[in-house]
Amino acid sequence: MSRKCYVTGKQPGSGNHVSHANNHNRRSWGVNVQKVRILVNGKPKRVYVSTRALKAGKVTRV
Repeated sequence: MSRKCYVTGKQPGSGNHVSHANNHNRRSWGVNVQKVRILVNGKPKRVYVSTRALKAGKVTRV
């Protein structure tokens, strides 16, 4: 299971880390997701949810 938000669909992004000498190295940015129990169709389910979705109140925690 990947670290992807169940509600917003956020997933790790990728890009380049650019040094002062303009050297490029691939890197990835993780997503701030928490494994929480939420109500999905009236039943509790344990899924990954981004902290932004939790703060915005887009899910109902159990």
